[in-house]
Amino acid sequence: MHLSLSHHLFFTSTPSNHKSTTKTPISCNVLLNPSKKELPTPAPLFSPPTFSPQSVPPPALSPFQKLAAAALDIVENSIILKLEKNRKLNSMIDPAVQLQGNYAPVQEVPVQTGLEVIGTIPRSVQGIYLRNGGNTLFPPTSGHHFFDGDGMIHAVTLAGGKTASYACRFTKTNRLLAEASLGKPFFPKPIGELQGRLGLARLALFYARTAIGLADLGGGMGVANVALTYFNGRLLAMSEDDLPYTVRIRPDGDLETTGRYDFDGQLRNSMIAHPKVDPATGDLYSLSYNVISQPHLKFLKFDKYGNMTREVGISLQQPTMIHDFAMTQSHVVIPDHQMVFKLSEMIRGGFPVVHDPDKVSRFGVMSKIATHESMIQWIDVPDCFCFHIWNAWEEVDDHGHKVVVVINSCLTPMDSLYFSDGDNPLKAELSEVRLNLDTARSTRRVIVSGINLEGGQVDKRHLGKRTRYVYLAIAEPWPKCSSIAKVDLDTGAVAKYLYGGQKFGGEVCFVPNENEDENEEEGFLMSFVRDEERETSELVILKASTMSQVASIKIPSRVPYGFHGTFISAQELAKQSLF
Repeated sequence: MHLSLSHHLFFTSTPSNHKSTTKTPISCNVLLNPSKKELPTPAPLFSPPTFSPQSVPPPALSPFQKLAAAALDIVENSIILKLEKNRKLNSMIDPAVQLQGNYAPVQEVPVQTGLEVIGTIPRSVQGIYLRNGGNTLFPPTSGHHFFDGDGMIHAVTLAGGKTASYACRFTKTNRLLAEASLGKPFFPKPIGELQGRLGLARLALFYARTAIGLADLGGGMGVANVALTYFNGRLLAMSEDDLPYTVRIRPDGDLETTGRYDFDGQLRNSMIAHPKVDPATGDLYSLSYNVISQPHLKFLKFDKYGNMTREVGISLQQPTMIHDFAMTQSHVVIPDHQMVFKLSEMIRGGFPVVHDPDKVSRFGVMSKIATHESMIQWIDVPDCFCFHIWNAWEEVDDHGHKVVVVINSCLTPMDSLYFSDGDNPLKAELSEVRLNLDTARSTRRVIVSGINLEGGQVDKRHLGKRTRYVYLAIAEPWPKCSSIAKVDLDTGAVAKYLYGGQKFGGEVCFVPNENEDENEEEGFLMSFVRDEERETSELVILKASTMSQVASIKIPSRVPYGFHGTFISAQELAKQSLF
């Protein structure tokens, strides 16, 4: 879950001629709440060394640039930082809260082999599990939200039986390298800092620094910390504030950032963090939104070879925060909810993403082969805000009407991801929305009440088709995840796997059993789990049909809580692009 504001508010067009490659040897010395556990023997010599800001050379500045940079530092230290110290931070952007315990950042870890395995890794689970998350490089000087951290990918390579290895690496974004070269935070934090007039001051300072050449703004300013998609032989690290970044998976299971990916010059603007790969065709569908100018939204389609075959502008009345969408076999389903961008709120001292009570949430249903926005059918769905959509499909109801069914987690209050309200805590209710294409009416029902269900997926082989099961994290106590749920969408029954004690996990990843048919119950579930009492981390693997643990891989260092992940099978990995 992520929202990056600085790009969408002020950098809605992203030139992509700058390809940042990162083969600079790099060892991280920044740690908040470091793990007490010592790392095992160093990785093989051919693994990239760990990332350190000290190893990134500072920019070569002229005397004028040095003088101007020093003057801007004085402005920041004597004015902005002093004013920010007097600002009372709510718990959602207070670093003392957001970066405590297992939310604190960690060092990079080169490949560690021979991990301890309890139980047996299923033979059909051969490949690599990767999970993204925010891992801030420098301690923040002001507000910091969980979503603001620099992207770091944690990877566990699984070979079946008792063989497993682990590595974690920063995604070497333009932003990360620019800040490392200066030795301090430089880019404004999208949620923690871009609020009110001080947020505007932060932006002005950032613009002034880029104007004198302290960083290459054209190289992008995203954090690539949200989701991971494997498409056309490329692992893409994504957040909606920039183009995707490609990350190469080395033969030993280590990770190497190879640069921003603009689909060979076809992608001009950022892409949302949750594109969809059609399991039937291999095509990729996505959205891109623009806060400043119309059209505020674009629908994008790429064929399985990465060629853009469709770009459709969608003229929303006001820019809407859209994090996810859905896909059926023949349509895409686009949410247009009540969380909208209003830049004027910053001038008034507020946050530029607000809940608009006068707007009615709706979903747009558009054919995958549509060429114009006039082909979208919009259907109102009052009081619905879903950050994530787990699946959607088409069916015919008892009256012979064509219906699109959307399975999502409906969040209330709608702005609870960004603002803390102890009197009205967040609810994430697994819901079914039915969009009747013949009557243009909708219904919404809660499938499971009384449990926060967020962070998971269906069997991706059935994406866009009717599914019976969805696998989700039970996000309690929010935002920690205490257990895994398998929900039967037909009956509403919930089967649970509880971690127990002070153990907490994250998003659930479903890995199909390739040796079986496409039974969506025949597969395995995995998630990183942290034991906060014993200060240990592990990757837990469950059998989906029985919700019983079959293996636990002990991770030799702390794995912080994060966002979204994916599993790439050995067969898929063999087709990884070399470019």
